[in-house]
Amino acid sequence: MASTKISSPGFQDSSERMPKNFASKSRSPPSLQSIKSLPVDFRFTGSPASGVSGQYDDANTDNSNVICDSIPENGDLCGEVDGGIEDSAGEVYQANDDTPYDRKTIATDERPSVSDEDLGLVAPHLHSSAPSPSEFRWGDTTSYAAKKKLQSWFQLPNGNWELGKMLSSSGTEIVISLSEEKVLKVNADSLLPANPDILDGVDDLMQLSYLNEPSVLYNIQYRYNQDMIYTKAGPVLVAINPFKKVPLYGNDYIDAYKRKSNESPHVYAITDTAIREMIRDEVNQSIIISGESGAGKTETAKIAMQYLAALGGGSGIEYEILKTNPILEAFGNAKTLRNDNSSRFGKLIEIHFSETGKISGAKIQTFLLEKSRVVQCAEGERSYHIFYQLCAGAPSALRDNGRMRNSSKIPRMIEREPKKSNKIIILEKLDLKSVHEYKYLKQSSCYSINGVDDAEQFRIVVEALDIVHVSKEDQESVFAMLAAVLWMGNVSFTVIDNENHVEAVADEGLNNVAKLIGCDVGELKLALSTRKMIVGNDNIIQKLTLSQAIETRDALAKSIYASLFDWLVEQINKSLAVGKRRTGRSISILDIYGFESFDRNSFEQFCINYANERLQQHFNRHLFKLEQEEYIQDGIDWNRVEFEDNQDCLNLFEKKPLGLLSLLDEESTFPNGTDLTFANKLKQHLNSNSCFRGERGKAFSVCHYAGEVMYDTTGFLEKNRDLLHLDSIQLLSSCTCHLPQTFASNMLTQSEKPVVGPLYKSGGADSQKLSVATKFKGQLFQLMQRLESTTPHFIRCIKPNNFQSPGNYDQGLVLQQLRCCGVLEVVRISRSGFPTRMSHQKFARRYGFLLLESVASQDPLSVSVAILHQFNIVPEMYQVGYTKLFFRTGQIGVLEDTRNHTLHGILRVQSCFRGHQARCRLRNLRRGIATLQSFVRGEKTRKEFAILLQRHRAALFIQKQIRSRIARKKFMKIYDASIVIQSVIRGWLVRRCSGDLGLLTVGGRKDKDSDEVLVKSSFLAELQRRVLKAEAALREKEEENDILHQRLQQYENRWSEYELKMKSMEEVWQKQMRSLQSSLSIAKKSLALDDSRRNSDASVNLTDERDSSWDAGSNGVRPMSAGLTVISRMAEEFEQRSQVFGDDAKFLVEVKSGQTEASLNPDRELRRLKQMFEAWKKDYGSRLRETKVILQKLGNEEGSGDKGRKKWWVRRNSSRFN
Repeated sequence: MASTKISSPGFQDSSERMPKNFASKSRSPPSLQSIKSLPVDFRFTGSPASGVSGQYDDANTDNSNVICDSIPENGDLCGEVDGGIEDSAGEVYQANDDTPYDRKTIATDERPSVSDEDLGLVAPHLHSSAPSPSEFRWGDTTSYAAKKKLQSWFQLPNGNWELGKMLSSSGTEIVISLSEEKVLKVNADSLLPANPDILDGVDDLMQLSYLNEPSVLYNIQYRYNQDMIYTKAGPVLVAINPFKKVPLYGNDYIDAYKRKSNESPHVYAITDTAIREMIRDEVNQSIIISGESGAGKTETAKIAMQYLAALGGGSGIEYEILKTNPILEAFGNAKTLRNDNSSRFGKLIEIHFSETGKISGAKIQTFLLEKSRVVQCAEGERSYHIFYQLCAGAPSALRDNGRMRNSSKIPRMIEREPKKSNKIIILEKLDLKSVHEYKYLKQSSCYSINGVDDAEQFRIVVEALDIVHVSKEDQESVFAMLAAVLWMGNVSFTVIDNENHVEAVADEGLNNVAKLIGCDVGELKLALSTRKMIVGNDNIIQKLTLSQAIETRDALAKSIYASLFDWLVEQINKSLAVGKRRTGRSISILDIYGFESFDRNSFEQFCINYANERLQQHFNRHLFKLEQEEYIQDGIDWNRVEFEDNQDCLNLFEKKPLGLLSLLDEESTFPNGTDLTFANKLKQHLNSNSCFRGERGKAFSVCHYAGEVMYDTTGFLEKNRDLLHLDSIQLLSSCTCHLPQTFASNMLTQSEKPVVGPLYKSGGADSQKLSVATKFKGQLFQLMQRLESTTPHFIRCIKPNNFQSPGNYDQGLVLQQLRCCGVLEVVRISRSGFPTRMSHQKFARRYGFLLLESVASQDPLSVSVAILHQFNIVPEMYQVGYTKLFFRTGQIGVLEDTRNHTLHGILRVQSCFRGHQARCRLRNLRRGIATLQSFVRGEKTRKEFAILLQRHRAALFIQKQIRSRIARKKFMKIYDASIVIQSVIRGWLVRRCSGDLGLLTVGGRKDKDSDEVLVKSSFLAELQRRVLKAEAALREKEEENDILHQRLQQYENRWSEYELKMKSMEEVWQKQMRSLQSSLSIAKKSLALDDSRRNSDASVNLTDERDSSWDAGSNGVRPMSAGLTVISRMAEEFEQRSQVFGDDAKFLVEVKSGQTEASLNPDRELRRLKQMFEAWKKDYGSRLRETKVILQKLGNEEGSGDKGRKKWWVRRNSSRFN
């Protein structure tokens, strides 16, 4: 749960700008007021490994001797002092050229301006004898040399550190100027050198010239004030909790670290390194996040998961993995005095990847949930978040007595459920109330967290449960179990006898618990008030006292919640299961509780600090022990670095039979064992151990790697036993709800597992249960084995203050955590060691292709050396071991860059050559295709042209014929019209001219030539008028002719239709007539055939049987003649009817066509005639069938007579032959 902005480094929108490179800033001498842990006479001297010394020969004076004098700052005094230094020293040494600062490359645009005074910051080393190893702590701190105006760290008598500037020196005494113009005369041994201003805020502590505690503190504080909360300490990332949102997260930053465009220290950078090493080396990786409570481990783990999801996403499961955080934080985190979102359990998330580098699934493993927080909570703290979220985010109806007041107030988790009524009924049973009404929650007056909306967080948890595929029914059951735990605390007891025996009160709390878990109220009352014991063959029910009943109630509540938490983790793992996609590649993120030390430390802090000891041992083994042992085994030149080992403390916990855990389990097996007897046993057996110290009463102290912690053994045995009696388990198994049944089944399954070691002898399921300490130790050893098989990446989270206040930097607290983490030792080993190593075979196989083939074919060692010489790797930057090559920081990166650049060049050449080949093949292919296409297209075009030419010639011929015909028709029409017009005009002219000539002749030709001209002109005008009139009349006649032609065409069409109809009807009638006629002819033929057969038979038998044949012949002729008569009549009727119907139809056709006039409607008469014909045809057909039946009967009778005659003829012939 992303609880509050002050719990850990917060996320910020990606729209925020990227952090700029560190800019120089004028340094004002800071005062490290809070560093009081160092003694005043604590010495920092140079290590033998540095090769130089930093003390005068006569530096035997106590460094606490501080002389406070006011010395005027004049040039004379300074000159005298300078001269005194040169005279007394006698020799001036140059600066050490082998410091990391000298090897550090700084870009000119990032280098701040350096004054003349800063050019001489590195002091010459004065000759002195080397100190013994017991006199130094930081071996790589170079020795101090007196020089004018050189900045140094000075520790005041009260333990505070301040940055001072040296003014002068005289022998072993140095005059320094502190803040507020304060001048002191101090001993040279009490000063520690400070780094130059150019190194202020470096992102890697390895770059510091002087690595001492004040310098490290100042560098981290400098970056912290600039909101640069991440700093590298060699291979370890140091993360300072800012207690606010900082602009360092989002998609822009993820892309930057993915493209390697941002090299600043970050969780993204550590995670990116883990992914790349997993793919490159095919080795599982682990990211171990450690630190105190409130240092930001949970948020750091979420940031790492965010980067993994962004890089390995695509299948959708990464979204489910991210959504597990709100669920686990709601059910496993709580507010403590030091942290608003403290993880009260350990968590290891193992994220699996496919072969392509995409996330394929995940698995979550949890450790040691703090169950006691469910039933008891200290002042100022809260129980688990989910209780407060449920009470704040559940609908208002849940807080009433089962009545729905307003369905619109139901939250989204109910609105999304299709079966709303069922869900509301189930949730109404919770009967939730306010937080302060539950006894488990009101033990502390803290009900909320500043800046956190519990109702909104509840909505987020419900949404996350949906995403990880927890069904609505299971969610309802989960909320019911939570409500049952809350109501369990409200169950009260009443005393029933004088022996302080009690029974549960059947009040609202008891009834609600029974209703929510689905059991009988009476059974729950008995389980909380009594206990069954088996004595021999008898079952004895023992009543419980008030304290025993309360313990039973609380044990049941804790077990339900712990089982619910484990069940939720199991459901999440099922949702995130890898299945068949497992490839063996994974990155594990360990987010486990940090080292804790409170005013009162109980069993939980005991287990938590033991886990941190084991993790610190893993940290030491990886970075210190194994590192140096590998150097020695491979025979490289190496000066061993001393570090603080916590093996003695681990032996105190794990040693058998006199270790803390062994003694705790042993005391837990005794029924009469108490916390006091346990404390006394520890003091008796462990007082000789240097890491153990007995205290008064029930307390004892353990000297951990992070400091000494005093534990109160009150409740140790009870929490270690973690008893849940068989009565409670049987009660859960008898519940109707499926979750309590599942919890009880899991408890019984665990109790059936074999137990190694002493057992608790109380009988039942209790005696077979592993102790909490033993179980936790086993889980811790499994965790260590898993981490040992991975390549670890360490992130050390630091809490800057105990008040969760942004911008507040407590140097003493930070220094204590840095010491506990061993950060400075890590930097020292990284600076002087070889963090990168690779076997000769792998090195030669990976980089051998960079050499010539003749060299690359040699043995791996020779190839490796040749590679180093080929690329001019400085001998100081690597060492050749027996089996491996060891490199200092950054050297393998140079080779990787060269390898990648060469591979890129090779791929570029290959791509160009393959492209050239492909283009050549493409050109040849195109040329062939073009040739083939030209032949095909030419042949196709020639065929098409031939066809087109043929069509063209045919079209020309057709056009010529049609045009000639049209021209001839047009010419003939014009020609005929011209002849007609000419004939008409000429005739008229002849007739007119002949008339005029007659009149002129009769008139005696009296007119003159002029009169003749006038007559001719008028004659011509009249003639033209008549021609025009004739043309108009001709056009009218043509139009009338066209109209008549159209009408005629219509009549012809109609007549053709009528003809077709009549023809069709006539054909139908003719067919029917032919069928009837054929039937009649067939009948006639059959009758004639029968008659001829009869006549022939009668003529043959006439002489022998005249009487008999006569009778038979007379009887047969009569019906036969009657049948012929009927058939003939029917034939005559058919001929008559067909003639009548034919004549009527012909007549109607003539009327229809207009050939005959008649006052009738031909269509109606034709329909009536058709009906009459159909009726007659039906009647005629029936009579014809009847006649056929009669004739068949007659034929049958005749057949029987023929048979009789046949028999008689046979008899007669037989008698004749005899």
